Amino acid sequence: MIKQTIAFLGAGSMAEAMISGMVESGNIPAENIIVTNRSNQQRLNEINSKYGVRTVLKDELNFSEVDQFILAMKPKDIDAVLEDLKDKLTPNQVLVSVLAGISTSYMEERLNDRQEVIRVMPNTSSMLRESATAICPGQFVAMDKVIVAKELLRSIGEVFVIEEDKMDVFTGIAGSGPAYFYYLMEHIEETGRAEGMDRETLREIGAQTLLGAAKMMLERDESPTELRENVTSPNGTTAAGLDALNENGGGQAISEAIKGAASRSKELSKELEGLLVGSK
Repeated sequence: MIKQTIAFLGAGSMAEAMISGMVESGNIPAENIIVTNRSNQQRLNEINSKYGVRTVLKDELNFSEVDQFILAMKPKDIDAVLEDLKDKLTPNQVLVSVLAGISTSYMEERLNDRQEVIRVMPNTSSMLRESATAICPGQFVAMDKVIVAKELLRSIGEVFVIEEDKMDVFTGIAGSGPAYFYYLMEHIEETGRAEGMDRETLREIGAQTLLGAAKMMLERDESPTELRENVTSPNGTTAAGLDALNENGGGQAISEAIKGAASRSKELSKELEGLLVGSK
């Protein structure tokens, strides 16, 4: 069990998803989780009532008891938050940022010398403890701090340590990936209903099919290509379906979706950091 105390600076939907997963996992006591925001006491009361974690307004937070601060506010507020934290942080405290588009170097430059910063990106499956979460340590983070951060994030799913220049493609795959799945399910439901099946049954069939296929891929040594070939008989129904996908650009569409999301992630990061610098 994680013995450290963590504080969420922000109580938005991603923060709540992470809090829910962490509390449900039991890997960290609820009393070791503190949630803050600037002024929305009603929101803090909701979080406290649902999850049993501690909640305080930001100005009432005892900074000295916190081991890790999880930055989960709106990205546009990052400069004000870093300026406020700069003189309150001690060298052994770690900032863990879930803010999209804000690099570790951007945060490091605005904090005290050699402050430890970790950038992470969970996705919305955190609430179900099934997130695919990327973790990118800043240049000053000690390995023991990375290990603790990974252990904490494993409370909400699988954790992947990546280099920061790979964060955009991770966004294109895992950050945007749930939407690709839901898009596929929309068309499964639409087609099945046109053939006379009811929506509830279709949803269960489609979700279980994809869940089972994903589990098989994780638990076996075969590549996705090998698994696909194993279930595709020549001139069979699966082959006919795959032919239709290929003829309509299915594989290319998936590749372009990932590349498009990754490219937009890179653009948004530049735009956001540019706006923040330009607003000073």
